[in-house]
Amino acid sequence: MEFQLPAVQLKHMLPEIFLFVWACIVITFDLASGRKQGNATGYMALIGLVLTAILLLVSGKPGVGFGNMFVNDSLSLFFKVIFIGAAFMAIGSSFGVISQKIVNHRGEFFGLIMISTVGMMFLASANELLQLYIGLELTTIPLFILAAFYKDDKMSVESGIKYFVVGAFSSALLLYGLSFLYGLTGTTELEQIRADLALLFTEERTIGYVLLLSIVCLLAGIGFKLALPPFHQWAPDVYEGAPTPIAAFLSVGSKAAGLVAFAKIFLISLYGWWDSVMAPNDWGLLAGIVAAAAMIYGNVVAIRQTNIKRMLAYSSIAQAGYIMVGMIILNEHGLSSVSYYIFAYLFANMGAFAIVAMFEDKTGSCQIASYRGLSSASPALSLILAIFLLSLAGIPPLAGFMAKYKVFAAAISMAAAGGPSWIYWLVGVGLLTSVFSLYYYANVIKQMYFSGEESPYKIPVPLPGTIVLGLGVAGVILAGIFAEPVLRYASDIPAVYNLLMQ
Repeated sequence: MEFQLPAVQLKHMLPEIFLFVWACIVITFDLASGRKQGNATGYMALIGLVLTAILLLVSGKPGVGFGNMFVNDSLSLFFKVIFIGAAFMAIGSSFGVISQKIVNHRGEFFGLIMISTVGMMFLASANELLQLYIGLELTTIPLFILAAFYKDDKMSVESGIKYFVVGAFSSALLLYGLSFLYGLTGTTELEQIRADLALLFTEERTIGYVLLLSIVCLLAGIGFKLALPPFHQWAPDVYEGAPTPIAAFLSVGSKAAGLVAFAKIFLISLYGWWDSVMAPNDWGLLAGIVAAAAMIYGNVVAIRQTNIKRMLAYSSIAQAGYIMVGMIILNEHGLSSVSYYIFAYLFANMGAFAIVAMFEDKTGSCQIASYRGLSSASPALSLILAIFLLSLAGIPPLAGFMAKYKVFAAAISMAAAGGPSWIYWLVGVGLLTSVFSLYYYANVIKQMYFSGEESPYKIPVPLPGTIVLGLGVAGVILAGIFAEPVLRYASDIPAVYNLLMQ
């Protein structure tokens, strides 16, 4: 038998190759300049991300590379934009950090963010289990280092160690679950796994127990990546101890990467859970229980927090629960509503964390009480933070409201079309906990505007921070009022994988 190399088609992965090479250049430049050009290194990283985005728009057309392992489609291209945007906003909000707390290794700080972004981009284009796993690990391993980047800070070191332990455990569970899938089907291609499982179910029902064990392991492994209860252990500690821009990147970029992995494994390979053939392996019900737990636990515990980073950490757990509601809805609105939700969440959450980073750089405090009277000293910054928090709470006409509306509407439409009745209860939990979330978001606004005190802190905003906040405000407002262009593009995603309810 003659051996043939797969069709590589490197043109489809030019953005990933370029960004990886640029990350190496940034690290080399910082080393060659004697580590004295911190801001220049940061600007180089931002320029590299902008060029990558341009290259993605120019060359990011649908196509296949490395046989059928690397695929550019609507899902991958949409999420690559999210990943690049998250990295840009994380680096843009890091200039205060590098001037005060990171004297050396600034190139490595920016380079590792970019390398993690490369892993996310490869993950988004993965059409095969091994590439998906490698992309997920390339995403996660740099984040272990970044979480512990303050070497002299015990909390940062503890954050890195805890994130490493959780990451290693989740990777082991994920590999264990993937090995069962491979053992059942004999293939690692996502769509072929779907076809083989359908064939196996029609021939032999005993595989249901093995597949159920695989589903539990996969859900637990990805649940750790997404910080979903009961797999959320140490996630708030990681957010609190990590550098604030890295906590922001974890909350958006890393979470979006985990959601892409979930979509590719569960929505593509483990086909429709509502099908009677799949009934003994109802991963939809398991995911629904986890989503409800995330919405309840995240919002209730966030109310008690006095540290704004921990509050946003528990908020991100709750937000993951809302997103998971859309993930289990396999109709024409499910995955498209999730994609829009992530798009809206990018601007609001990264923007909120950017202001927290600037405030921490100036005051050294992350306590919510320290924001008392901030509107008197920094009125523009207070207004922008209020906009981000209201969007996260889902207040119209901001993007967060439209995101929640689309997710819940997709769920109700599936239940009304013959889906399981428990989806109505799941939507009810989501609506009720959204009311809870308004309390702790509004508490920060109350401290800034209605505390009756005047803040002694006037927060300076560097040029990159101004760009980040401008992008965040524009995204939150425009994506809320003019949601149609984003929704129109996102609506093409379910059809690519035939994820429509039969």
